[in-house]
This record gives sequence, structure tokens and C-alpha cells, in this order.
Amino acid sequence: MTTFLDDLDPESRDLLLSVARPVSHPAGATLVRHGDPARGAFVLRQGGVEAVVTLPGGESLVVAKLGAGAVFGEMALVEQGTCTATVRASAAVEGWFIAHEDFRALVARNDPAAIRLQHAVTLILAEKLAALNAQLLACPAPEDLPARTIVAGVDPLAGLPRVASLPFEARAFLPKLPFFDHFTEDEIDAVLAYAAFVEVPRGGGVFAAGTPPAAAFVVVRGAAEVLAMQAGRERRIAVVGPGQLIGFLGVLRERAHSSFAFARESSALLEIPGPAFREIYFGPGRASTRLRAAVQRSLLASMGRTNRALTRLLSQARLHASRDEKPLEAALAGQLTSV
Repeated sequence: MTTFLDDLDPESRDLLLSVARPVSHPAGATLVRHGDPARGAFVLRQGGVEAVVTLPGGESLVVAKLGAGAVFGEMALVEQGTCTATVRASAAVEGWFIAHEDFRALVARNDPAAIRLQHAVTLILAEKLAALNAQLLACPAPEDLPARTIVAGVDPLAGLPRVASLPFEARAFLPKLPFFDHFTEDEIDAVLAYAAFVEVPRGGGVFAAGTPPAAAFVVVRGAAEVLAMQAGRERRIAVVGPGQLIGFLGVLRERAHSSFAFARESSALLEIPGPAFREIYFGPGRASTRLRAAVQRSLLASMGRTNRALTRLLSQARLHASRDEKPLEAALAGQLTSV
């Protein structure tokens, strides 16, 4: 099995380890504590850790077990917040700690190795979000609905016109959207040079599971909902409004969409074709820097939504398990694999 460091090219790996501080912890030691400020990420060279969360009601639950080669705390490399779990050494740990400020200084250099390193962290976040969504779907939810009739593998936007402008003054509105936070006018223009607008009627599809990731979309007006469908049921994963990004994970991971997206109301979207999105994303310019930051912000927001939804469903499962006099761990066996 390859690890985070194995997946890095030698130049990016050396760049990361140049600012990494060696750490050592005995078995039973607490590496991070829930609610404390998140200072950076840990990479395990050997040993193992367990991540524990406290559910409403005070019950503790192990949600992840990580071994040699694993990384945790990577969200703090993007944005300093608070730790969402307590992580303890289940065996003596040897590894490295990368501080937030040191990592940000590295990726600010904007050279090819730094861009690849930043992208590697983005992919870790994407994989953990995918794992969280899988856990979420494994938990029964009372709000699930019968799946609507739709054909997977067909692009729902095929045939809809793409336009350079909208009936309202969209260009003047774009700087106010969260996606374009910190973008200058020139940087917005650099993105618009590759993009077009598409209007989707209420209930219309944006993308479908099984289709190639042809584009990423910024919601300009209206709202879209992302759904997962399985076993004849549909689960709403997210509702995204103006200034939010959807469809980008398939583009960056170069994988077919695993979910569906529909216009929740009549909506206008900014469509950035997949090849253009990747060209900007991996580029050295300021617009590229802004786009990478926007992608990571979108991932963190998605992870926060999914974590909250998962905690709610786990709490419901705990109540049901206690009524049935079954241990929570047994009721949720196989569902929790990562933080």
C-alpha cells in the first residue's frame, strides 16, 4: 500500500520534509485534543494512532485508526481552526509535524514542486471527503426519499446553450461571490476567458453519476443540490448557493462523477471546462493561486457539512442502539473508517 509520502515525487517530498519537525510520542500519548487550536499536520513514519470523537450525550467513539505512512491534521495546513477529534497514540509513534505557517510559506513560492505539494494535500482532503460521504450514506437517514427516475451516464446539460453574458450584470456581481474572494478584476477576467454561463431550469440536471467530469461550475444565481442515489433511495449531500463550487472533484481527480446535481431553483452557473480548469489550477499565475485556495476552501466547507450530518446520524444511531440494547460500535460496524 502506498502512503502519502510515497505518492509525492522526490522534489515535493524533499520540499515538505525541509520544514517538517521530527516528533516522537509513547503509546497512550495525546497528540491533539478536540477543541484545541489546530496547528498543523502529522505524518506517521511508524506506529499508530486512534482518532476519537465525543458524540452528543458524552459518549466517545473511535472513528479512525491510522498507521505508518498516514497523515492527519491536513485541514490545518489549509486553514487554522480547531481540532475536530482527539488523537492518541495506540502504539509508540515516530514521524514528522508540519506547522501551518511553514506549509503556507512553502506553497506561496508557487514553483512547480510547491504546486504539486499543495495539490497532494488537496487530494488527501478529497479522498477523506469521499470516505466521509461513504460513511454518511451507510447510516440510515429519515430524510431519504425514493430515488427519482433519471438515467445515469448521460450529460444533462447536453444541448443547453452556453452564453458569454446573462440578462443581469453578472460580471459586476462576480467579485461579491465567495468563490472569487481575494480575486482581483484581472484574475477574474483570466478565469472568464475560459468560461461561459449556462442557465438551468428548476429541476434540471447539472451533472450525473457515471458521466465524465466535463466541467466545474460556480453557482452565480439560484442554488443546486447534490444527491447520491443507492438502493432505490436518494440522499441529499449538499445544497450549494451563489458563490459555491460544484463538480470540481471529478475534474481534479479525473474520475467520473459519483453523484448527481440538480438545479434546486432556476439557476445561472459559470461553467469552466475541465481542461481549462486544470490548466488554471496547475498554473503559476496569481489567478491559479486564487483558484487553488478556492478549491481548498470548498473542500473544507464540504467536509464541515458532511461531518455535521454524520454526527447527527451517528447520534440517532446511538439512540436506536440503546433502545435495542445493542452496543453502538456493533450497530455501526464497518461504517466508520476515517475522520
